[in-house]
Amino acid sequence: MSKGRAQLVALLEPTVEALGYELADLEASFSGGRGVLRLFIDRPEGIRVEDCEAVSRQVSGLLDVEDPIKGDYDLEVSSPGMDRKLVKPAHFDRFAGQPVKGRFRAMIDGRRRFAGVLLGRDGDKVRLQLDGTELTVRIEDIELIRLVPEF
Repeated sequence: MSKGRAQLVALLEPTVEALGYELADLEASFSGGRGVLRLFIDRPEGIRVEDCEAVSRQVSGLLDVEDPIKGDYDLEVSSPGMDRKLVKPAHFDRFAGQPVKGRFRAMIDGRRRFAGVLLGRDGDKVRLQLDGTELTVRIEDIELIRLVPEF
């Protein structure tokens, strides 16, 4: 996690949690003098448009007061979606048993991209079932991991 992203999470997460939501993820992209700050919020009963609006109002006020981002940017608040990224250690616990896909930061077990089942987490390591074989990797060795929606 970059220093700037970590600072934004530390600033915004208490406000989002005080409203009764989880800050599931945060993306910040800035280029060409304009940027986008995306917050992905969640809660057990799901997210509605009204939830996004409420979080947007509170976070917007906080950002105006704290002014952590220089320059112009748009604030977007949404649900993480059915193909959500797994970011926090608790996500690996919550979604154990679910199909996932992603990519490692470097080649592991002869592959960089993977698809399989998330078996769970043991501390800073994640267990995956890939092609019928169990593989244990450090969370930090995973560049991206997403749920694969089942219909």
